[in-house]
Amino acid sequence: MSSREAIEAVWRIESARLIGGLARMVRDVGVAEDLAQDALVAALETWPRSGVPDNPGAWLMATAKHRAIDLMRRNQRLATKQEELAWELGVQLAMTRVERPGDEIGDDVLALMFTCCHPVLKVEARVALTLRMLGGLTTPAIARAFLVPEATVAQRIVRAKRALADEHVRFEVPEGDQLAPRLASVLEVVYLIFNEGYTASAGEDWMRPDLCEDALRLGRILARLAPGASEAHGLVALMEIQASRLHARTDRAGNPILLLDQDRRRWDPLLIRRGLEALANAERLGLGPYGLQAAIAACHARARRPEDTDWYRITALYEQLARLSPSPVVELNRAVAIGMAFGPAAGLAHVDQLRDALPSYHLLPSVRADLLAKLGRADEARAELELAATLTDNAAEQQLLRTRAAAL
Repeated sequence: MSSREAIEAVWRIESARLIGGLARMVRDVGVAEDLAQDALVAALETWPRSGVPDNPGAWLMATAKHRAIDLMRRNQRLATKQEELAWELGVQLAMTRVERPGDEIGDDVLALMFTCCHPVLKVEARVALTLRMLGGLTTPAIARAFLVPEATVAQRIVRAKRALADEHVRFEVPEGDQLAPRLASVLEVVYLIFNEGYTASAGEDWMRPDLCEDALRLGRILARLAPGASEAHGLVALMEIQASRLHARTDRAGNPILLLDQDRRRWDPLLIRRGLEALANAERLGLGPYGLQAAIAACHARARRPEDTDWYRITALYEQLARLSPSPVVELNRAVAIGMAFGPAAGLAHVDQLRDALPSYHLLPSVRADLLAKLGRADEARAELELAATLTDNAAEQQLLRTRAAAL
């Protein structure tokens, strides 16, 4: 491995802890990232000559802290020299004290997660900032992942940092009444990243596995740092089990393969085992919406063949999910389960109640087409599939829908 490759690997591993620790000191995520980037530049200049240090994370942190002291010395915006001296002394104390225990380092990373996913930011800004600060992705990499211009991503990140500073968002793990909604915001961002990787919303590729891996890594960190949060474990369980199917979701030519047509021997048993373990943790704490979705995914994971799937249990789980987190999309998924458990006519009746609620959602006509085909209404099914193909921006999914239509 070259020095540059080693530095990039270290950065992906250490950047979240580095930025989190610096943000705790300087109380500004934007400044913390700038300091971390300065340390990265120093590593790029130094390590090719001196070699990668034994503890690269500590080297980066020490370098960034020295830069922080220099920054404080140059900073003319502080009201008085006494305030400037207090800042400098505080940073120097942070440098000279014994390294903090691992759980406190974890607190910094957790606080960084909550800061990047603060509700004051728009969802797309939260996603971009999280991938930049916690995922260690560059702005071009984020732009490529979401098929948006690089300038757009850069602008989102800059505006997000400014908004956090302008709103005086505190760098901390929220407590009390603030914890639940803030945690929900973090989970939403992580799952949005995963879903964009699992089924891309646009472009030529049906999946972007790198995004799934980034989301899984963030979710695992969150569950480890917040062991009492049932929904953190539930989300990890859901992502692990869904990710276990990635290799089976396309054929050799890259064409999509639907769940019931997949070769289950290609599902990753390690990810399934991890998912079931995370689900058990969530069940002990009480299942929320992500945990219920994970329990549904587990029904598929435990079935060795499609015909072994317990559709009655899946239907019951969707009923619980609909009560806990009602939405038309949940009801559409419930309709699929009803159709499998009680017959296509029952499923179709449930789908038809949702047509006004999901007028432009491509999966509604896709589900409706499957149920119509099972009822022998091929012409209607074909029309629904052709409609579905016009409602998605993903080229691979469009091709799959048109292939299914042609087969009818």
